[in-house]
Amino acid sequence: MRVISRKTLRVFWEQHKDAEQPLRAWFSEAKSAQWRSPNEIKERYPSASVIGGGRVVFNIKGNTFRLVVAIKYELGIVYIRFIGTHAEYDKVNAALI
Repeated sequence: MRVISRKTLRVFWEQHKDAEQPLRAWFSEAKSAQWRSPNEIKERYPSASVIGGGRVVFNIKGNTFRLVVAIKYELGIVYIRFIGTHAEYDKVNAALI
């Protein structure tokens, strides 16, 4: 998959040092993945939430952080839409960001 944009992740882990390793691992896996459907994501990440509109929420570092992505399966593109703490996530509408 092509992940847009890694810079968003990097900026976040520069502020939250404990997020760096889990986000790097997620990025590496996503970049080498070839997800064709939400079911393929759920097979690899059972705790991920598919919320519609091509959006998927990943729990990062044991659910300390939440990563929301929008996926265009037919194009093989993952768009980073949000990364934040669990408390910050609770304040946004993940289906609309």
